[in-house]
Amino acid sequence: MTDCAIGPDTQITLHFALKLDDGSEVDSTFSRAPATFSFGDGSLLPGVEAKLVGMTPGAKATLRLMPEDAFGQRNPNNIQRFARSDFAADLELEEGLMLSFADAAQSELPGVVASFDAEHVEVDFNHPLAGRELDFVVEIIDVKVQGEVAKPGSGG
Repeated sequence: MTDCAIGPDTQITLHFALKLDDGSEVDSTFSRAPATFSFGDGSLLPGVEAKLVGMTPGAKATLRLMPEDAFGQRNPNNIQRFARSDFAADLELEEGLMLSFADAAQSELPGVVASFDAEHVEVDFNHPLAGRELDFVVEIIDVKVQGEVAKPGSGG
């Protein structure tokens, strides 16, 4: 291990658990291999990554994430209403059913059935954890400076 602190140009190895208010885990690496990623590569949400800056190997913390630091606030504009006829007639709809849609760029966009009746289906495209306060439990395993390259004329 090194004594390097988390920040730009570092590679981080850590264990984490993402927990809801009731203590239930959404995801965790504590029972499997730790996660390794480069600072700023998009592996962690920017609000989470910012809270890790300065932490060193061996550090353990439970970080409280407000919605702005995690998956954002729920946006009522992300709830869309469709005609029931837009869906396959044999599709058995139920509240909470996750469906896959294609956005304008033909990228996959998940949506959750919020409500439906014989005429309409309301689909919620908010992230399932949007608007939630979460706990991010973290244990820093290792931090390394990445991308160090010998400079010309440095004798190496």
